[in-house]
Amino acid sequence: MITVLLADDEELMRGGLRMMLGTQPDITVVGEASDGAQAVRLARSLEPDVVLMDVRMPILDGVAATTEITALGTATRVLVLTTFELDEYVFAAVRAGASGFLLKRTPPETLIEGVRTLAAGDGLLGPSVTRRLMAEFARASPAPPGPRVRRRLDRLTGREHEVLLRMARGLTNAEIAKEIHVAEATAKTHVKRILAKLELRDRIQAVVFAYDHGLVHPTGHDPAN
Repeated sequence: MITVLLADDEELMRGGLRMMLGTQPDITVVGEASDGAQAVRLARSLEPDVVLMDVRMPILDGVAATTEITALGTATRVLVLTTFELDEYVFAAVRAGASGFLLKRTPPETLIEGVRTLAAGDGLLGPSVTRRLMAEFARASPAPPGPRVRRRLDRLTGREHEVLLRMARGLTNAEIAKEIHVAEATAKTHVKRILAKLELRDRIQAVVFAYDHGLVHPTGHDPAN
C-alpha cells in the first residue's frame, strides 16, 4: 500500500485530493497538513511514501518544508503541486530535493500515476518543466567537479556516462534505450547503477548534478564534444 501525506493550506484542495486518491486500492492518505511546519512534523512521524506538497503555504513554505523532509533521511519522496508551471518556486523546490513536479490542473489519472511513479523510486518531471530547468541552468555558472564529485564520477562506466547525459536531457528509460540501442530493462538498470554510484536519490537529482558540475550544457550536449 502506498501511503500519502497531503500538504496544502486549502482545505478544499486537500479534500479533493483525498477523494481522488481514495478511489485507488493501492493508495491511502495517512495524514493532512495545512502548513509547511505541520507537514514536516507529520512526515517525520508517519514516514509516508509520498508527500503531495503545495509550494505556497503559511508558517513554512513548500520549498523549506521539502528541504527539511528530504533531510530526514527517510524514503519519503516529495511531489510538488502548484498552480502555475512557471512558478518561481519550481526550480527552488527541485534544488531542495523534490522528486517530482505537477500542476494542480493535472488530470486525476496523471496525478495518481505520478504518486505511483515516486513511490516506485523514480522521479517525475514533464518535458516542459525540464526545458525550464535547463533555462535556469543556462543562467548559472556550473562549478567544476571537486575531488569528491570526481571520485563519484570515476565509478561510472563509459556507457553509464552516456546514459547520465541523456537523463540530463530529460529522456525516459524507453527513449534512452532507443538512442543507445538496448532493451528498456537494460536502460533502467543503468539508471539505477548511476544513482547508486553517484549517491543520488532519483533521476531528478541526477539532472541537477549533471548541470551543476558542467557535465552537460543547457543545450543537452556533453561539453567535452
